Amino acid sequence: MAKEPGTTGAPDDTTDGAPEELRDLRVLKALAQPRRQQMLQHLTVHGPATSATLARALGLNTGATSYHLRELARYGFVEETAGTGHGRERWWRVIPGDRRFPPRSKQNAETRLVMDELNHLSYAADLELFERLQRDAGGDTGDAELGEWADAFPYSRGTIRLTLPELREFFEEYIALLNRYKRPDAETPADARTVLTRLLAFPAPAPASAPTSSPSHSSPSSPSSFEPEATS
Repeated sequence: MAKEPGTTGAPDDTTDGAPEELRDLRVLKALAQPRRQQMLQHLTVHGPATSATLARALGLNTGATSYHLRELARYGFVEETAGTGHGRERWWRVIPGDRRFPPRSKQNAETRLVMDELNHLSYAADLELFERLQRDAGGDTGDAELGEWADAFPYSRGTIRLTLPELREFFEEYIALLNRYKRPDAETPADARTVLTRLLAFPAPAPASAPTSSPSHSSPSSPSSFEPEATS
């Protein structure tokens, strides 16, 4: 999902539609509910599911999952979709959208508390997913199950010097790149997999005091002058 630089967007796919800013505190509170975050993550990673499927996967009862699905649907995050056609099962899917949060400078104290909780839940969920994948890929059995995908862990750490307008432009170009690879399910190759992408860019902390020595005195091989830029 698209995000304002320095904030976190709702967990969802990108889309070519116009960005939607989530300003209503009621919507943000509904989204920041931990169980709903888990359900949205499951629907994003594994695709459409019933309330019973979500209940089994998350250790909840179907009454709770049904309630949370209705609340998520109420605020436009999920919707009913065609399922397997078995009986009267109700299947749900995430609604794609470019949803953005208001800049932190425009958030009041209550909104900031909700956003901080939402960011905490999102970052913790992302880390747990990545660590689970690493555990599952451990050893010969894990590598065999992943096949060629075992080598598909693009990773990059870098530093660039930007003005605030340039950072905003950088972010929009990143979203445009994601949208270039978005396509309908009918046009998606059978060997494609859901790939989770995350972008986190933030300004480095300001130095506590001015440097006491000239930059020209630093050795190119000293730890302070080393900046990891490599990808793997």
